[in-house]
Amino acid sequence: MRWWHIEQAAALEERLFVADAWPVEAFWSELAQADSRHYLVVEDAGEVRGYAGLLAVDGGPDADVLTLAVHPDEQGHGWGTRLLRSLLDEAHRRRCANVLLEVRGDNAPALALYERHGFERISVRRGYYADGDDAIVMRRRAGAN
Repeated sequence: MRWWHIEQAAALEERLFVADAWPVEAFWSELAQADSRHYLVVEDAGEVRGYAGLLAVDGGPDADVLTLAVHPDEQGHGWGTRLLRSLLDEAHRRRCANVLLEVRGDNAPALALYERHGFERISVRRGYYADGDDAIVMRRRAGAN
């Protein structure tokens, strides 16, 4: 992701995550921390159709999937899988032993995606989201399928 993607990414963020959406300033802040962040974007004809972000420090024990979003018109076409695999590759490149993430408890497609990629549910954060929904905390250990 580059600075010129931020406005479109923020608009997609708001469409998908509504009350929990990151403000535009959060994207700017994330990109300013390039040494510990890795962001990807899916673009078609100049339009942002998806994006994903990872927090990872070289050799650090854990990486965190900060966000993964795919435009509703593109869901079910493998973009979430491609974005997630790219984040996992980056975590491996940075020698992180674990990859962690939080996902809405009611987001069955995302839960299934993460479980297909070796993530396990390790805890629940009650009332994590603005609407009171719980977050499922998941972890993938290095070497998981």
